[in-house]
Amino acid sequence: MTQRRRGSSSAQEETLPSLEIIPRDHHPISRQQVSRAALNVLYGLHKAGFEAFLVGGCLRDILSGREPKDFDVATNATPEQVNRLFKRSRIIGRRFQIVHVRFGREVIEVSTFRAMNTDDNPDKQQHHAHEETGLVLRDNTWGSIEEDALRRDFTINALYYNIADFSLHDFTGSMQDINDQVIHLIGDAQTRYREDPVRMLRAARFAAKLDFHIDPATADPIPELAELLLQVPAARLFDEVLKLFLSGHARASYEQLQQLNLFRFLFPETQQALEGEQGQIWEAMLLAAMDNTDRRLEADKPVTPAFIYAVLLWPVIQQRLGGYLSSGLPPAQALHKAATRALNQQIQHTAIPRRFSTVMREMWELQFRLDKRAGRRADALMEHPRFRAAYDFLLLREQAGEINPGLGDWWTRYQEEDETGRRDMITQLGNQGGTGKRRRRRRPRKPKAEG
Repeated sequence: MTQRRRGSSSAQEETLPSLEIIPRDHHPISRQQVSRAALNVLYGLHKAGFEAFLVGGCLRDILSGREPKDFDVATNATPEQVNRLFKRSRIIGRRFQIVHVRFGREVIEVSTFRAMNTDDNPDKQQHHAHEETGLVLRDNTWGSIEEDALRRDFTINALYYNIADFSLHDFTGSMQDINDQVIHLIGDAQTRYREDPVRMLRAARFAAKLDFHIDPATADPIPELAELLLQVPAARLFDEVLKLFLSGHARASYEQLQQLNLFRFLFPETQQALEGEQGQIWEAMLLAAMDNTDRRLEADKPVTPAFIYAVLLWPVIQQRLGGYLSSGLPPAQALHKAATRALNQQIQHTAIPRRFSTVMREMWELQFRLDKRAGRRADALMEHPRFRAAYDFLLLREQAGEINPGLGDWWTRYQEEDETGRRDMITQLGNQGGTGKRRRRRRPRKPKAEG
């Protein structure tokens, strides 16, 4: 039987006992906790003569008292066999081929058992490719469930639920680590992180999400290897950032990223600002935004990547803006140039789709227009599609101490007033010298005709 292995800080890996099968009456997982779509896939594979297991995060979440959101299935059926078995399915991925099976709005991800990396088996090497750095470029070699378990990243994600007899198959001490609330990498940490540097981000995310601690043998190599994130495509890192900051545990994720030296390789210019003179203010603003995002998610309110990215890049915008203004550029032109430069630098690390970067620009622009309230300008600003986001952004700036408080409170009251109250507030602005109020130019008088 294949032996179980965890990560180790030494060259020799810690060897653990072999497969443990936990029967149905010795674990708390029930089919009632599994989505109907996932059960349909499991039973469909089982009836067709294939092995079918629920695997990974859904089991981990159930065992740790959380409601699972995604259900993944592992099987010995190849992607082509799975695709033929289910009508509404399609094979996706080049680096890792998997099958998406759709039932209504729900999508079940089905993966084939993958083999261990072998240098002496040409049959398995033909579908497996590495860069010289160790990064896995392609991995579509099929193997046994034992090999598949050892190929997974962390022990807490390597538990299997067998639909044939409802037992749990534990190859890596998963149950013990879930009970102990510890994150262990499977295999040699240096090798596994070089194969896929995103595993470092996943370690940080699981620690934040689950409130687990990372085992020293898993955590210690990360600060030294964090630079490997520069090898990862920017589009993939964008997705990982969303998982870190838009899953309800943004503050904890940020703290883990900083502790493990990972944040600077996702947002290098933001990190530079955090280490500057106003670093305390910028970090207070970031944490306030993350707390706000977590609260909205907990209340089932919508969130957008544009808002959190706008906050993350705001320190960079402000630093660049000061330089452009001092060189004599008009404010609007200086802001446009600062935003363009900041976005162009950031997309080299994490891609930002245009549909989000456009919204970010509008939010930044409104920060310089919210104090222009005279006449009908306040009403026009409230009709702007990004007003609410810009208003929330303004409150964060005041809360962090970047700007003096007052304007945010004015806009809060203005939104609560009726038409008469709003006109009174605008009139009071005029009596106080109304910021943004235009002065009429006097037309020169025509000289009177002589005689």
